Parts: sequence; C-alpha cells; structure tokens
Amino acid sequence: MKYILIAIVLILILFSLSQKETNIQPLNPQDSILAFGDSLTYGYNAEPSEGYPTVLSHLTGYKIINEGVLGDTSVDGVKRLAPLLEDSNIKLIILCFGGNDLIQGLSKENLKNNLKSMIHMAKEKNIEVLLISVPNLNIFGLSAMELYEEVAEEESVPLLSGMLSNILSQPSLKSDQIHPNALGYKIMAEKIYEKLQQESFIN
Repeated sequence: MKYILIAIVLILILFSLSQKETNIQPLNPQDSILAFGDSLTYGYNAEPSEGYPTVLSHLTGYKIINEGVLGDTSVDGVKRLAPLLEDSNIKLIILCFGGNDLIQGLSKENLKNNLKSMIHMAKEKNIEVLLISVPNLNIFGLSAMELYEEVAEEESVPLLSGMLSNILSQPSLKSDQIHPNALGYKIMAEKIYEKLQQESFIN
C-alpha cells in the first residue's frame, strides 16, 4: 500500500509539472508580438523588409513590432522595455539580448539578471516570452552559453537555443562575424516560426 501511495504522488507531481509547462495561451488574431533586442532583431546589414521580424510577420500573419536597437546591451533593454509593454495588444515577446554584453566584456551574471528582469516585467503584464540564446564568440569560434538554459529553466519560459550558432557558423548565411545576411535572417524567421508553433503560441 505504501508503494502504491508513493506511485500515485509521483504521478500527480509529474502531471502538475506537465500542465505547468503547457499552460500557454495561443495568440488571438488581433494580438501583437514584440521583437525585442539589439542589431540581430533590428536586422543590421539587411533591408528592413529582410529582417527577421518582417519575414516572421509574413509567415505568421501577426503584427510584429520591431524594437531592435543597434548596440543595445541587456541593461538598455531593461531601461527600454516598460513603456513598450503599455501596448495592451502585445501578448508575446521574442527576447534576444546578449551579443553586445559579450562583445563589451560585460558581466555574464548581470546579463542573466537583466534577462530575468525583462521576463519578470513581461509576466507582470501577462505577456508570454520566447527567449533566444546568443552564442559566445571567442578565438575558438562560437560556443553555447549555459546561462540561457538556466534563465529559461528558472523562469519557466521556452528557449530557442542553437539557432544563431548554426546560422553564424555558415559563411553563406552571414554578413559579418556576428550578423546574418538576408538569407540568414530568413532562416532565423523560419526557425522562430517553427518554435512558436511547437510551443502552441500560434496554430
């Protein structure tokens, strides 16, 4: 009897966890998506129509607001986000920060805390978050950063990991060492679109 009770408790715990992970509200047609980040979101080295937010808007049919700013660090993101969240139509943020923090040699711990702060700000407004991981560029090439996995796990938000590493490791998909070209941004949009469907944000 004791083991049966233990088994039942374990099943209930696993069930509650699975319910928590899938508790995502699909977007309605009138909802907007905020693409929030730095030059990767802005679409540096590509035409405005070629940046990932514009391409993603065509793929999804949703209005996507491009709030990527060249040179922004995660500290800048924290400062900029609150006023943008006053738009009640925004129901999802695609969060992509970290490249400039790494280039400038800023604290990775502060990057982690700033990402979490932005996620908290979104959650306070009942806005969902999709976190995009940024690779670390060093003399050995591109390497994954565990802090994005940690943030996603600690804040219970979905993470799209490895996408930028894959794109920026292919010369045909990038315009320089840290930015995609038009084709790279297109693939970026397609991968984000697939993730949004996978996570049931969109149908």
